[in-house]
Amino acid sequence: MTVQDEVSDYIAAQPEPKRSEMQQLHETVLKLMPGCRLWFLDGRDESGRTVSNPSIGYGTQTTRYADGRTREFYQIGISANTTGISVYLMGLSDRKYLAEKYGEKIGQASVTGYCIKFRRLENVNIDVLVDAMRYGIEQARA
Repeated sequence: MTVQDEVSDYIAAQPEPKRSEMQQLHETVLKLMPGCRLWFLDGRDESGRTVSNPSIGYGTQTTRYADGRTREFYQIGISANTTGISVYLMGLSDRKYLAEKYGEKIGQASVTGYCIKFRRLENVNIDVLVDAMRYGIEQARA
């Protein structure tokens, strides 16, 4: 099964309205990052144990750890959770910027150092969400 098939199956498995909202976010990120690498993480570790919600990733960046190791990972991720949808902006060095810049303007969402979590897409200002994603893309390239 290809990554695109896994992504399509994951989105299709979501109940409505989450399915349509995940599809809309998927298409939005692909427009922001045309030709990017697509990822699908099923949420399981090497032993097959579930450690997180499945997620769709877009783009690629290299994460550097304090001990010198590096790991390739996605720039933007989206994931369905029990209460809604999470958008992950990976590779941000300033863990306060996202909440300070977008927290007040985005609408009904929880904004942390690298995650924007909301119940329904209609509850957030999509233009502000897209702006935050653009910021995340640029920061991952820096």
